[in-house]
Amino acid sequence: MKSFSYTGTTPAGKQVKGTINAEDERDFMAQVSQKGLTNLKYEEKDVKSSKTIKKFNTKDLAFMCRQLAAMLTSGLTLVKALDILSKEMPTEQAKEVWQSIYENVQKGEAFSTALEQYRGVFPEFLISMVAAGESSGSLDTIMQRMSDHYQKENKMNNTIKGAMTYPIILGVLCIVIIIAMFTFIMPTFAGLYESPDDMPAFTKIMMAFSDSLVHFWYIYIAVIAGIIFAVTYVMKIPATRLKWDKLIIKGPGWGPLVVKIYTARFARTLSSLYSSGIPMVECLQRSSSILGNRYIDELFENVVDEVKQGETLSASIQRTEIFDSMFCSIIFVGEESGALDTILAKTAEYYDEEADSAVARLVGMLEPVMIIVMGVAVCMLLLAVFPALYGSFDAIAA
Repeated sequence: MKSFSYTGTTPAGKQVKGTINAEDERDFMAQVSQKGLTNLKYEEKDVKSSKTIKKFNTKDLAFMCRQLAAMLTSGLTLVKALDILSKEMPTEQAKEVWQSIYENVQKGEAFSTALEQYRGVFPEFLISMVAAGESSGSLDTIMQRMSDHYQKENKMNNTIKGAMTYPIILGVLCIVIIIAMFTFIMPTFAGLYESPDDMPAFTKIMMAFSDSLVHFWYIYIAVIAGIIFAVTYVMKIPATRLKWDKLIIKGPGWGPLVVKIYTARFARTLSSLYSSGIPMVECLQRSSSILGNRYIDELFENVVDEVKQGETLSASIQRTEIFDSMFCSIIFVGEESGALDTILAKTAEYYDEEADSAVARLVGMLEPVMIIVMGVAVCMLLLAVFPALYGSFDAIAA
């Protein structure tokens, strides 16, 4: 990816400056052509690789947007607000990013254009919203909405992390106990048999597994690493990823719970975009892509096409059979009343609470599974050991 700094004249005769990220010069010229610029002057700039700069998380984004919103609302210019924000950053990398943005805006670039240079650091959603705020002259309001949006996203992420803490600890404990049983406890019972031929068939199998775990542990590690690599590779295949993403939302038990989480994010994002004056087609494209589910993205291609042709949003979304009927009915009411942005905002608040409940229930489904796995492992150990114990008791009694 290359960055081109340009100066040109719009069809209205206004001189503009900016920066465009493009794959090469041909791609840059194609983007310039779409803008209709004339008297073009440009040069290639060094662009910082997003791989060397940490991507801002939702907590960081909520803080940054809140600070900008507060300063812009109080009457400070955007340039001054960016200067102050860059000095408030806790890390050198963050300061470097915001200092670069401040310098570019000070030179006359649009704020959204300056953010585009760090497309891998800032999410596309934020860049789009900033561009909408600049176009409508309500950047302070947009930054406040973004602050609220990322604050809620951060809350949901923290809810998921907090709920997953116990299952993760239980899972690790389960693995440690199973390994300990078959590497330390199981071998001690091998001496109770005078000959391996005296062992019951199931005990032989468990002893063989225990012996392989002790002496060939590296093979198990290699197999596990191979499985992880294979799964990662297979999930990059579009057809496989599509089927997996479909299973996530259509699966028995967990599917409806995942859909509630998706509904909360979709409603919140769509509300923020639509209320900012962004066209509905673009709102739908960005709201669906933010979910990170390819199956939903594919269905929403049809939704976008139908909306372009004049179909109502509620009817088109209803046909995807992703979201529940109540959500589609709420969108219908919003369309009929002309208050879709307001109704979507209230709906997002409702589904945020539903998402918290869904996360708790999803995690609740994992806990008994892990307990069952641990119980089965202990049961297998006991079934393998009890014949030896009974045999030794009989020998003592004799």
